[in-house]
Amino acid sequence: MTVTASEVKKLRDMTGAGMMDCKAALIETKGNMEEAVDYLRKKGIASAQKRGGREAKEGVIMAYIHPGSRLGVLVEVNCETDFVGKTEDFKEMAKNIAMQIAATNPVAVDRDSIPKSVIEKEMEIYKTQADDGKKPANIVEKIVQGKLDKYCQEVVLMEQSYVKDPNKTVKEYVMEVSGKLGENMSIRRFVRYQLGEETS
Repeated sequence: MTVTASEVKKLRDMTGAGMMDCKAALIETKGNMEEAVDYLRKKGIASAQKRGGREAKEGVIMAYIHPGSRLGVLVEVNCETDFVGKTEDFKEMAKNIAMQIAATNPVAVDRDSIPKSVIEKEMEIYKTQADDGKKPANIVEKIVQGKLDKYCQEVVLMEQSYVKDPNKTVKEYVMEVSGKLGENMSIRRFVRYQLGEETS
């Protein structure tokens, strides 16, 4: 299968991946552009996961103030080196994450950051809803787990659909940028302020 230079360039513009990676992806997927993007995304995620053990202590604290100045977000996004922390791609990702937080109001960065008491309370509610006395315990458990997963997809930042591309999660978006820039990246913490809102 032959791949044209214009196809390779188009895929590179879409993904930010290297020329040879784009060519290999197009050959692998027989020229299907959408499948090639998925192929590269999976590859980027895989290479980002290999870097997962490396420490990310550099980065930026990004501020985002929503037009009208009634809503603001501060988020700390980390990477491994000061060099990458100063790149436009990294800063753009940090800004996009801040805008995501402003738009979706997550309660935690990841599941582990949600207080245990909150998870237990949610599970208790779901169990009461699902247990009608007729279903076997294992079915009730599956229903409860399914509802908990759905809850986490709504309130956990890394599991939310990315607002600029709902076909991927925030975690997948961060992994993509991580794959492109070649460093481990993480969202450490955030705070979201809304005018007149009570602080918990």
